[in-house]
Amino acid sequence: MDIQEAYNLACSSMSKKRFSHTLGVVRWAQELAIKHQVDGERAQIAAYLHDLKKEIDFTQQIAMAKEWNLIRYPEDEDNPQSLHGPLAAYWLECEYGYKDREVLAAIAHHTLGAPGMGSLEMLIYSADLTEPQRSFPDVDKLRQSLYDNLENGTLMCVEHTLNYLRKSKRSIHPQTLLTYEDLKRRQKFADR
Repeated sequence: MDIQEAYNLACSSMSKKRFSHTLGVVRWAQELAIKHQVDGERAQIAAYLHDLKKEIDFTQQIAMAKEWNLIRYPEDEDNPQSLHGPLAAYWLECEYGYKDREVLAAIAHHTLGAPGMGSLEMLIYSADLTEPQRSFPDVDKLRQSLYDNLENGTLMCVEHTLNYLRKSKRSIHPQTLLTYEDLKRRQKFADR
């Protein structure tokens, strides 16, 4: 798959509003990829395809996730908005025939993160949260942190998400907690 094919697939699968968000993620992912020497083509492909299954009805997402054995935690069914990444990655690999493991992992993990994330995964996770159309408090601080240091910036993005979920009294998915703990551990080693 090339960038044009990813663009076409995204454009034909998303509402105008979702596609506009996607274009913002693509632009920011490109900029971060250049800065952090991550493969720009893969970053663009992952960014175009990250929300491919986002607009499917939650009931259908749960049914697809069960059929494809993608339910990993009880919280997956309680928070079906976290399923669209794994669904898109599975569909791209098994139904569409796309085989780039790093791009598929970046798509699968762009909502909850994952322990051991590589640079492309961190980039897509963080670009999705901080793309130019986002306007929450401290988003500029997160963007600058990502630009300065991808791993530390991603840790700050996960911390932001955890704080947001706690303040709004929403449940926190165990995979996001594992992601946070992993990034904190990695940061400790980097600081030595």
